[in-house]
Amino acid sequence: MLSAEMKQLISDHSAGMVATINDNGAPSVSPKATFVIIDDGTIAFGNIRSPGTVANLRQRPSVEICFIDVLTRKAVRVTGTATIVHKAEADIDLVSAFESVWAQYVPHMSSFVVIAISAAELILSPAYDLNFTADELRGINLAKLNSL
Repeated sequence: MLSAEMKQLISDHSAGMVATINDNGAPSVSPKATFVIIDDGTIAFGNIRSPGTVANLRQRPSVEICFIDVLTRKAVRVTGTATIVHKAEADIDLVSAFESVWAQYVPHMSSFVVIAISAAELILSPAYDLNFTADELRGINLAKLNSL
């Protein structure tokens, strides 16, 4: 489901904007920065301070996450179903995936939110339709950010 390009973007820009639905039926979006890729069809993030997101997912496990590379103007939108796994009940492979990338944060994680991906989409800026390359966009957007 996740292509090599999608995996690279998620690995390089691991802060994903996680969209859930709250008790009032309204969308709720919260950034989560401890994502790991488990396999082509599964990603996860560590629950450090996510009481609202986890509560929403316990009631309504549908989730969408957007990862963005602001320099190249590429994004990955992932849709799926979340399962909350308490750290004490997690299998060694799941814990190892987090320890390999986020070792300093694992002691602060009470659980892991594992997302079974049902759809994944690479989203490109309309600038690519105008024949801009990723390198050109990186240069243009880096200059914009540096000027701030």
